[in-house]
Amino acid sequence: MVEREKIEVFENPRPGRDYTITIRCPEFTSVCPRTGQPDFGEITVEYGPDRSCIELKSLKFYLQSYRDKGIFYESLTNDILDDLSGVCQPRWMRVTARFTPRGGITTDVVAEYRAGR
Repeated sequence: MVEREKIEVFENPRPGRDYTITIRCPEFTSVCPRTGQPDFGEITVEYGPDRSCIELKSLKFYLQSYRDKGIFYESLTNDILDDLSGVCQPRWMRVTARFTPRGGITTDVVAEYRAGR
């Protein structure tokens, strides 16, 4: 198993305000566990921060840790959601993984987290 990079957070400068942070990683890569071929896609993370926000440099290294990992789209989307929401404890979070066509088929996977659920 590939060791994942540590995701760092910082204190939310406006914890009393509702607002949305959107982060896009348009050059995401992982590996198809069946074929060993690279998968290319875009990861979008949207969240409403509570007490902390995700630090972007550590997020970049975390997402790059998937570069050589053989994993299905559904698993990686849910793993990213679990890891990020577990670290920053947002009010809500949505992770969308959009992959480029393979054999004429595109795949989008969306996973969501809500505090208190």
